[in-house]
Amino acid sequence: MSGKFRVSARTRTAIAVCSAAGLACAVLTALPASAADDSLVAQYRTSASGATADQSEPWLKVTNTGSTTVPLNRVTVRYYFKADGPNTNYRFACSWAVKGCSNVTGTFGTLAHPTANADRYLEIGFTSGAGSLGPGQSTGDLQLRFYRADWQNLTQSDDYSFSGSQPAYADWTKVTVQANGSVVWGTAPAGNDPTTPTDPPTDPPTPGNPNAPTLFDDFSYSSSSDAAVAQHGWTVKSGQGGPGVPGATWSPSDVTFVGDGAGGNKVLNLKLTTDGTASGTRETEIQTTDRKFKNGTYAARVKFNDTPTGGPDGDHVNQTFFTFTPLKAPMDPDYGEQDFEYLPNGGWGETQNIMYETSWETYNPDPWNAVNAHGQQYASYDGWHDLQITVDNSNITYYIDGQQVAQHGEPYLPETPQWIDFNHWLIDLSGQTSNTSRSYNEQVDYVYFVKDQVLTPAQVKSTVSGLRTAGTAFKDTVPAS
Repeated sequence: MSGKFRVSARTRTAIAVCSAAGLACAVLTALPASAADDSLVAQYRTSASGATADQSEPWLKVTNTGSTTVPLNRVTVRYYFKADGPNTNYRFACSWAVKGCSNVTGTFGTLAHPTANADRYLEIGFTSGAGSLGPGQSTGDLQLRFYRADWQNLTQSDDYSFSGSQPAYADWTKVTVQANGSVVWGTAPAGNDPTTPTDPPTDPPTPGNPNAPTLFDDFSYSSSSDAAVAQHGWTVKSGQGGPGVPGATWSPSDVTFVGDGAGGNKVLNLKLTTDGTASGTRETEIQTTDRKFKNGTYAARVKFNDTPTGGPDGDHVNQTFFTFTPLKAPMDPDYGEQDFEYLPNGGWGETQNIMYETSWETYNPDPWNAVNAHGQQYASYDGWHDLQITVDNSNITYYIDGQQVAQHGEPYLPETPQWIDFNHWLIDLSGQTSNTSRSYNEQVDYVYFVKDQVLTPAQVKSTVSGLRTAGTAFKDTVPAS
């Protein structure tokens, strides 16, 4: 990201079952064959049992009671509640999950037919990284939570899916479980079965339009001072200032364009150098000059490096690809950011390789208050990787090498146009204290953006291949904001 301390997200959300007291169960006959074979049961408990609370904490488990294996990425769970007011916004977070919080998503929706105790829902989903449930297997704990965006206490005693007398897991029919879009467990508030259109219909963008506004750059420049860099809409950062170590310098001369080592095209190289001191640290950043990117598909092929080119290892370096809007004031509601941040040596309290996908609503730098949601993977990403972010009116979705790794909905969707940015910087000086100079490299093969279209990773790969086959080194038809 552009560089703020990562605060681990806490979350708790709910999953459910069929046959709510006092209401008829939804008819579950004539389901598609794939859904008819699925038998899933939801259990619920809460660790926040008060009528009012600073956050609602539905903890959930989903168990496969059938005889076939169920991929979790086609399972969703809805927890229904009544908003505290028509303009009240909520945020979702995951405190802990057996399947990994990075593999759990949470989005809010509005019911088409409000009832006395429900006009909203929280829908829990799973990425492909959550795997599948074999017969008899459970997701284990999903310790979720949601809270008001204005940080005020919320009332939950009037929420359809809430129970303050459920301190231990038990079957719960006031949440619904859907497989492939069909209800297989639980009862929704009257008139709001998830198999019927409960949300205002929207026409999804048609992907693959060759005339759609597009940015593509394969970074075929001679140096950071090449006039074409600025002419093509890039600004190379210089001087001092955040993020990172106070007193470090942003070095344009360390932004270079080199051969990819395979006899092909040039790649952008962002070099970070440090000797363990602020004055001896040089960082790099390149950013679009115009803020004109919002909904659409963002993609880049990036090479991360776990180790320096020489000298001791261990520095808390941050290697990034992100989009953002500037913060004009603390808790600025127009601020937004979507990040890929790779920490090959840890940092922010982590001690191992970690990748973050973070969606920001806003923040206060002092005292620190972060409003964000994130996914994370503990793994080495040394080498080349395809990174992709899609943004529409419902979700921000992150992909690595064609696999979805995180997804975030409101309130994290961007409100205003953004920049596209790559930077390589040092979080702090505590990772390695040696005074021996060492350098780390982050490389970028290309960057691609298409406006107002949500493309699959396969479509991005095909489109970029087509641009290169046509000999296109640079293209920018995205209109100014």
